[in-house]
Amino acid sequence: MSTGYQSLTEKEKQTLRLLLTGYDAKSMARHLGLSVHTVNERLRDARRKLGTSSSREAARQLRELESPAPELLGDKALGDAPAAAAAQMTLQPAQGDGIWRRTGWMIGGLVMTITVALLALSALSGPSQAPALPLTAAAAPSATQVSETAAVDAARQFLVLLDRDDWAASYQATHQSFKLLNTADWWADASKKVRGEVGTAQSRELATVNFTPAPPNGHWTVAFKARYSKKGAATETLQLASENGGWKVVGISVE
Repeated sequence: MSTGYQSLTEKEKQTLRLLLTGYDAKSMARHLGLSVHTVNERLRDARRKLGTSSSREAARQLRELESPAPELLGDKALGDAPAAAAAQMTLQPAQGDGIWRRTGWMIGGLVMTITVALLALSALSGPSQAPALPLTAAAAPSATQVSETAAVDAARQFLVLLDRDDWAASYQATHQSFKLLNTADWWADASKKVRGEVGTAQSRELATVNFTPAPPNGHWTVAFKARYSKKGAATETLQLASENGGWKVVGISVE
């Protein structure tokens, strides 16, 4: 099984990880900006390499293989386009407990990106849990106007903290899954480096708000059109997951 794991491509691993969090082929295709055919090809190739007849069994094997000693290659932008000419910081696993530290800053040209895989949310419930079953219409989390407003407000408040270079407060405003994977010191150091690349925010307006009905309670993706003193025009995209009745940031990109 380990031989099959080594032969998996990073894109095939990403597809299996999304399957674990409750995505099906159609929702993965929308999330990754790919065709359903391409997603199914990735799943088929992963099944063949791992020697399983089920995509969910392949995903379960991947989780078992990566839980004790995850392969740390650094995050890549989802989709088929390579991150050309980008200098990427490869992070080390957290000391002592084997927790994944999967967040990576990619700095190069006009793209400064920080991402946190939503797989981290499933890690909170432990590696021994069975893979999530596809959501039915009745069981799927649903968006409401109230939760949308709360998510947008949380995103705005988080960006205000970044505008102030208040790395400590912004770290505390992140989701529990983010804190499990990253330290406050790392967040401050990485944020300072990106601040040096993009400069200070000069303007910002809400662009799009989207809800994804992924378990356990869905997540919001909130995007703003902004302008920075060094980078110029940019799109800020924040992903938020629910925690203690509110919404907290699990990922942010500035492109």
